[in-house]
Amino acid sequence: MSKRKTISALTAISILLVGCSEKASQTEEVKSKEITTTAAYTQQEPTEDNGEYDFTLCFAGDINFDENWATTQYMNTCVNGIYDCIDSELINDMQQADIMWINNEFTYSDGGQPLAGKAYTFRANPDRVENLELLGVDIVGLANNHVYDYGKEALLDTFETLEQADIPYVGAGRTLEEASAPVYMEVDGKTVAFVAASRAEKNKMTPQATATEPGILRCYDTTLFDEKIAEANENADIVVALPHWGTEYSTDLEQVQIDTAREYIDAGADAVIGAHTHCLQGFEYYNEVPIVYSLGNYWFNEKTLDTMLVNLHCYGNNDESHMEVKIIPALQSNCRTTYVSDSEAQRQLYDRLENISVNVEIDDEGIVREISE
Repeated sequence: MSKRKTISALTAISILLVGCSEKASQTEEVKSKEITTTAAYTQQEPTEDNGEYDFTLCFAGDINFDENWATTQYMNTCVNGIYDCIDSELINDMQQADIMWINNEFTYSDGGQPLAGKAYTFRANPDRVENLELLGVDIVGLANNHVYDYGKEALLDTFETLEQADIPYVGAGRTLEEASAPVYMEVDGKTVAFVAASRAEKNKMTPQATATEPGILRCYDTTLFDEKIAEANENADIVVALPHWGTEYSTDLEQVQIDTAREYIDAGADAVIGAHTHCLQGFEYYNEVPIVYSLGNYWFNEKTLDTMLVNLHCYGNNDESHMEVKIIPALQSNCRTTYVSDSEAQRQLYDRLENISVNVEIDDEGIVREISE
């Protein structure tokens, strides 16, 4: 179902927009936002004065609250729950972002049965959704290969759980119309659209939704995904395409990632941000549009892996628009995700990312820029 969300930050905009803003303590409440949703996007009449705008979109990779998985079992031993699992520096950035997106790599349900023949199946108690609220998550991606791990019943429970928590989701739905629909959010006078789809499975066990059955939107055939990106481009100021793709635990890009990322940009995407591989992949710019090939794990398992938040700082006015890409460096290890604060360690992470990227350089502040030919 297309949803629309109006976000009103209660602190000064200058504080909200800077990734290195003053740290919030772990005990501070999640930022307050006014949320309204509608069943479908309605084209708005243009206003005479669009004015200046300045806001930040933040993205994180895979997160997993499965009851039998190492991350959740570790969290159960923590006095402060999720706050002891993810560094306060990172949580502060998540909470302070105007819109925070994360890949929800599991299903919320107490029902259903694990899919036969699937090696890993992930299911969380619906009460775990409170962790998203504590982290400041505003929207989740469901176009992935684990949201259907416990079948139709659990998928429907997932929709209901997120809806009751007032957290929009993108890339899955009760019908194909819902699963493919862009999600629109308004921030600082601009409309931001999110469109998500998956091509992550060699053995396709997660069904695409149909006219009568729930599921995800797939993009093995990119036709419908391209159409929805183009539709979003007609109705929004900024369009973020969110493909679930790539080879797990490999920094090497599949050719289809490169080809379809460019296709999605040609269709109207203003940023392409991928997930699925459980490790970071590189960056690329195509026609001045940023591509983040994979966000990797954020808080997903016990492995030691580089990770990051990616901030898109969007600013401009009636005459010009800008999008700055900034990395917030982090490390997932032993079921904790910590901020990488040491400048030398930060530089090493940025160098690793540069080495697997196509045409970018990353400065010491984590700003990602296109290398001019």
